[in-house]
Amino acid sequence: MTSQDQAGGSSRSDILTPQYNEQEIAAFNAELEGKSPQEILIWAVDHLDGLYQTTAFGLTGTAALDMISKISLDRHEIHLVPLIFLDTLHHFPETLALAQTASDHYLAPLHTYAPQVEPLNAEGFAAKYGSSLWETDEAAYDYLVKVEPAARAYRELGVRAVITGRRRSQGAEREGLKVLEVDERGLIKVNPLISWTFKEVKAYIDKEDVPYNTLLDQGYRSIGDVHSTAPPDPSLADSDAAERSGRWAGKAKSECGLHVNYFDMKARFENKSNGTENATATGA
Repeated sequence: MTSQDQAGGSSRSDILTPQYNEQEIAAFNAELEGKSPQEILIWAVDHLDGLYQTTAFGLTGTAALDMISKISLDRHEIHLVPLIFLDTLHHFPETLALAQTASDHYLAPLHTYAPQVEPLNAEGFAAKYGSSLWETDEAAYDYLVKVEPAARAYRELGVRAVITGRRRSQGAEREGLKVLEVDERGLIKVNPLISWTFKEVKAYIDKEDVPYNTLLDQGYRSIGDVHSTAPPDPSLADSDAAERSGRWAGKAKSECGLHVNYFDMKARFENKSNGTENATATGA
């Protein structure tokens, strides 16, 4: 159950009307802290309008997908929370296969958004932006393949809240996560498995026979683009610190751009693009 969305940007504002004020969010966080992922997901389904799950079909995302499916079936519904998948055009084939397999398995509506290039593949992206933009301008790459497509999805689908796969045990910026967060646009982010470790997530996947990315069987844990993903540092063994050590190895970076200030990312990209265009126009 999938749709491919690549239309141009909408004129509607990126600013959302808040569903709840700051004090209400704080009260909800106090109420939800320590609750199970299933309890948090039930709360989200019952209290949040425009709710979607954004996922790259990592282990935590597929666990949440399975939980949502079970909640839906308990209510005699097929699947209550549609999916948004950002196809960067640089995913592993295993990730793309899982996106379709999981969507079909759970009868979950899947909205796939991608960079606006033709042809819609890695070659088309390289023709427009160069063969290794992630090396020459990593922030621009993140904006083009994740941030802009996500913003387009949110506008076109009427998204007001998203379920994420972020967990505190993943470390770095994620250590201080709350169950509910509101970003600079007013988008509510729900982190239902916030308190689980990698081992707890993997145990759930195994117990419930949840579809997962077969790259995990090759030692991978956190899986992103082909060019920025490697198996974790073996010296970290089975610790949670290993989970994202294979992402952007050798760099200080720990987030892809989706959880960085949207307006800062957008302004940086547009300012740089305008500067390049002006330089080209003047022959500089």
